[in-house]
Amino acid sequence: MQLSIERAALLKALAHVQSVVERRNTIPILSNVLLSADGGKLVFTATDMDLTILEEVAATTAEEGATTVPAHTLYEIVRKLPEGAEVSLAVSGDGGQMTLRAGRSTFSLATLPKEDFPSAGSEALPHSFTVAAEDLRHLIDRTRFAISTEETRYYLNGIYLHAVEEDGNERLRAVATDGHRLARFEMAMPEGAGDMPGVIVPRKTVNELRKLIDGSDSAVELSLSETKISFAFDATNLTSKLIDGTFPDYQRVIPSGNDKTLDVNRREFAEAVDRVSTISTEKSRAVKLAIDDGTLTLSANSPENGSAVEQIEVDYGGPAIEIGFNSRYLLDIAQQIEGDTAQLSMSDAASPTVVRELADHSALYVLMPMRV
Repeated sequence: MQLSIERAALLKALAHVQSVVERRNTIPILSNVLLSADGGKLVFTATDMDLTILEEVAATTAEEGATTVPAHTLYEIVRKLPEGAEVSLAVSGDGGQMTLRAGRSTFSLATLPKEDFPSAGSEALPHSFTVAAEDLRHLIDRTRFAISTEETRYYLNGIYLHAVEEDGNERLRAVATDGHRLARFEMAMPEGAGDMPGVIVPRKTVNELRKLIDGSDSAVELSLSETKISFAFDATNLTSKLIDGTFPDYQRVIPSGNDKTLDVNRREFAEAVDRVSTISTEKSRAVKLAIDDGTLTLSANSPENGSAVEQIEVDYGGPAIEIGFNSRYLLDIAQQIEGDTAQLSMSDAASPTVVRELADHSALYVLMPMRV
């Protein structure tokens, strides 16, 4: 194998594929990236056995071939090369080493046989539809913060993606929850998605996909079965196993009878929560909301740090109520609301609160209160 490629193109592709590779691997081949030179392109493949990424870049190929080299080492080398460098890659006759040259720099990297690299597989995925990259970014950003990191409830370690029909409207819906809060976002049903099965997309896959589509204007083609999902756009393909489990009936935890409604300026509210929570303890992060007439009083107390109180004007005409929340959870939700006004619908101090954007009901959040 022998080829030359621009540093910028090589670095961009390596940045994408190396983040899939786990830094600690008991299987040496999984620490490597598969490089395949074919025609006028170089194809990169990396996998952790659950998640596989393929990316193509243009390259000037003098000799076709394939090899595998340590992904993180190659990335670090290319990252430290001068901008604008022309990089040449060549594999020696016995295939035991790959030589990288750029300007006056020469590196020799140990290789492993390409035959040892896991096969990506090419099974047909029966359900396919297309989503704009911007819509996919919205879907991920509005929900992923609520994904659980608790491994014992593994079925909560991802975003539940499924088709729903309500009042004659078909929607594609994403839900994530960690038991303390729930995030739900929905969008118009893409053509071809109506008969898709409900699937749980793992947290790592969600995070890698979000990085890959950052700044992209392309349409993303989603293909899925009950066990696998694939995202294809530009010259990149990300394929992942799905979480094998049953997502809980989240509709049961979304209250419908919350009759105390509070409208508040989203930015003022977030800034006040952030300031007041400075005093709360790291463990509880508790902030109390006392609402009466048109005033919201936020307060926090800590035996070590003291106390904090702040008042802001709100639109509220219900009976007085006091309710406590984890301030970090409140801020996470407030940061996802893009409009000016956030709406909190409450029942009492012990029941879940619904938070949504007043002007846009595509996203809905449920937050469990805490004792303060």
